[in-house]
Amino acid sequence: MKDKIVELAKKAEQSTIIDNSLYIQHDVKRGLRDISGKGVVCGLTEISEIVATKKDKKGQNIPCEGELYYRGISVKDLAKGFKRFGFEETTYLLLFGTLPTSAELKSFTELLEQFCTLPKNFVRDLIMKAPSVDMMNALGRGVLSLYFYDDIPDDTSIPNVLTQVLRLIAQFPLLTVYSYQTAKYHHDEDNLVILRPQRGFSIAENILYLLRHNKGYSELEAKILDLCLILHAEHGGGNNSTFTTHVVSSTGADTYATVASALGSLKGPRHGGANIKVMQMFKDMKNTLKDYSDESVTDYLKKLLNKEAFDKAGLIYGMGHAVYSLSDPRADILKSYVEKLAMEKNLGKDFELYKKVERLAPQIISEKRKIYKGVSVNIDFYSGFVYKMLEIPPELFTPLFAVSRMAGWGAHRIEELSNNGKIIRPDYKSVAKRQKYISLTKRNNVG
Repeated sequence: MKDKIVELAKKAEQSTIIDNSLYIQHDVKRGLRDISGKGVVCGLTEISEIVATKKDKKGQNIPCEGELYYRGISVKDLAKGFKRFGFEETTYLLLFGTLPTSAELKSFTELLEQFCTLPKNFVRDLIMKAPSVDMMNALGRGVLSLYFYDDIPDDTSIPNVLTQVLRLIAQFPLLTVYSYQTAKYHHDEDNLVILRPQRGFSIAENILYLLRHNKGYSELEAKILDLCLILHAEHGGGNNSTFTTHVVSSTGADTYATVASALGSLKGPRHGGANIKVMQMFKDMKNTLKDYSDESVTDYLKKLLNKEAFDKAGLIYGMGHAVYSLSDPRADILKSYVEKLAMEKNLGKDFELYKKVERLAPQIISEKRKIYKGVSVNIDFYSGFVYKMLEIPPELFTPLFAVSRMAGWGAHRIEELSNNGKIIRPDYKSVAKRQKYISLTKRNNVG
């Protein structure tokens, strides 16, 4: 059986290889991006904006320091402006287009608290009875299962979709943490503790509370997790999982199927799973290097690019971004808080290594490879380190990304449905050669 599959797999692969020159000949933008990495415009949005270039005096686009706006407000200003937990306010902003008043925020958080529960026996029957080793798949299964607990799951009116979105925003932390705890203690049920979220806690606080079983956490830890949720909440309509949300929403599919599709997209290591790769790379680096001198780190980074170190993929994980060139504003914001947390956790030496790689890698990449725009660290470079310091298990790195991004997905789903757009159907040009049908008898006689 296995040999037959391997043989057929080779045949299938060989039958689908397309000559790279044909992409240029037919002006096909692979990955829906041009040669400079800029995405092909295929939609309009008011939810967020990514700025990576600005026009010079001659009207030419030139790289600039990265900027990110949520509903027209700079994410840097948001991060500075919140003197309290801000993810809930950010969610309100993304969904409704304005920052809430105190009364609106109070009403909104109370509404989320009402939704912060799972259906009766859901944990026992759907999470505990079939634990999953993969938390993203567990999260996706949970979302699809919630469809059957919804009285009107296929109603795509905006009031009903908003209700579903708010419920999922509130339930994602529970699905994530409960799935992890069940998988971890599947064979040791005496240590399995399933806590209910606390009223009056922010989403960031409740995540740490549910994970740590009353062991406590510092205010700085909760504030930094809240910041991570804010920074991951939204990133334009063109990122893969959000574009998936638009594509599936445009078909008229229900909210649960749409969100499950977005989760499948986010799971990939080229998207939401990137910060795990960064952590694994640094672990290998620390195990390999005898010291952290510039020379040693440079040598290791060159080996990464030459496919001689770590996973031999030829990548320095956490470096570069599909859109940003000179800087990723999210990484810039997070970096200052990372240093504070590293000092609190006595991990200053690790933080210095991160800063060294951030300084050396762009120069090494530019020397080794032809690049059409600048290269800098992205948010994944530091987020995995943050989660590690917060004692969050690696299995939850990507699910936590989903907990945050659910706010953005919800906003984009409502935007797609509100504008009643056409079903999204880009074209693929066929380059197959025409063939004549040959009967089975003649095929058997060939050769």
